[in-house]
Amino acid sequence: MKSQIPRSSKRQRYNSNPAHRPTPGGAPFYFCKEEPHLKKLYKVYVMSLTLMMLMAFMVPSAFAVDDMWTVANTIIVDVYSKIAGISTVLAGLMSAVAVVGAKISNNQHKVDQAWDWLKRIWIAWAIVNGIGAFITYVAPFFSGLATLTP
Repeated sequence: MKSQIPRSSKRQRYNSNPAHRPTPGGAPFYFCKEEPHLKKLYKVYVMSLTLMMLMAFMVPSAFAVDDMWTVANTIIVDVYSKIAGISTVLAGLMSAVAVVGAKISNNQHKVDQAWDWLKRIWIAWAIVNGIGAFITYVAPFFSGLATLTP
């Protein structure tokens, strides 16, 4: 019969292996075991790589064509026009479903629910499109306020 090694000795043997233990500096132990100057070189390498990445992320956009306000306005107008278009298509589709549901239902309760849904759909559509109309009306009042002077 084979003798089994107890779990504790297996664990101790694994933990006592120096190749499996990382050093506190972050470099692998087998990399810096014999030569301490490699440990310093590794730290310098990691620090310089981190510094270069930070500089790359913090570079100002020198090739930007427009200022921040023009780009923000373009993005807002584009996103809102897509939302208004999608809401109009969905309002038309859901209105058709509500009207068909009201016409083919067999009791008054379902008919009333279908007409309530139709009202909710058109109120939501009016709110979504009303936001755009409100912003279009109010935007000229704030046209001179979105500027930065150096």
